[in-house]
Amino acid sequence: MVVRLSRHRLLTLLCGVLTVLTLVTPVLITPVQAVANRSDAAAGWLARQLVDGERFEVVFDGVAYPDPGLTLDAVFAFAAAGVADDPAARALAWVTRPDIRDGYLGDGTTEAYAGATAKLTLAVQVRGGDPTAVGGLDLVTRLRSLQAPNGRFTDRSAYGDYSNAFSQSFAILALARTTAGLPPTAGEWLAGTRCPDGGYPVLPGQPTCVSDVDATALAVQALRVAGRPADATAGLHWLVSVQRTDGGFTNASGTANANSTGLAAQALRDGGRPLAWARARGFLVGLLVGCAGAPADRGAVDFDGGALDRETLNRATTQAVLGLTGVGYPRLAAVGADLDAPTLLCR
Repeated sequence: MVVRLSRHRLLTLLCGVLTVLTLVTPVLITPVQAVANRSDAAAGWLARQLVDGERFEVVFDGVAYPDPGLTLDAVFAFAAAGVADDPAARALAWVTRPDIRDGYLGDGTTEAYAGATAKLTLAVQVRGGDPTAVGGLDLVTRLRSLQAPNGRFTDRSAYGDYSNAFSQSFAILALARTTAGLPPTAGEWLAGTRCPDGGYPVLPGQPTCVSDVDATALAVQALRVAGRPADATAGLHWLVSVQRTDGGFTNASGTANANSTGLAAQALRDGGRPLAWARARGFLVGLLVGCAGAPADRGAVDFDGGALDRETLNRATTQAVLGLTGVGYPRLAAVGADLDAPTLLCR
């Protein structure tokens, strides 16, 4: 006997079969998708750690203190990954609140900190804002006022001058985006701090010039936008020379970690060293908490691959995202970023 089915009935049965197949067939994640999702997932995990969805805090002797600097690092990480745009907007809004902003930057008269001013200026630019009008404050004018005649950006403070290579580099990266552009002396001063081996120190003018991975990674990005490619290339050569066989980079204590490797990886890709970047990225991927980890930890990047240290997870993840994406500070922009905070794709 031949059973004849109507076209409608046949389509219904086929749809049912396809539905069942969809339900029982595992979702396949291609290697390309899996690799791409790691930086997104790390940024998404970071967004979910923001206190009240807007800030990071540091705990000292059992007391939590606001941490605007780390919060801005997260804003950079979200832009690099192109995700978590809503958390990024809330984070920047929190840092630019007058009470938080002035405590971070100083009052501008007796206290004014070059590194903090430069970092906030750059974050506002990355988010597409106007750094000359941040709650009535012109960040660009204040930053320029902190530049000495020799080109160095310094703190104005009764507590001393804590400016360093990071302050100078962030100032260069921020002012290079302004209409007036960058004073040439800023790049000249930074280039003049280079150690004989080609790297850059955290603190200039020390009896012995000691190159530092983190400082060099930021300096080479700043020197490239300052129009000093030879000085940047020397730093990149030094970074490649000190990269470990496993792709990682060490800090001053000699520990290979996500923070130093993240910054170095970012500089390497931005500076046209794709193979060294790929090796560094592989090291960072090895520190990322994957699908075997607790659901709440998936996407976080551990500091050094030892026992999961929750006190260092936030900072390690912010800088690891920069290395995982390889998007340099000069190219950071939040335009077109997804609003949501993604999670790690697991089967």
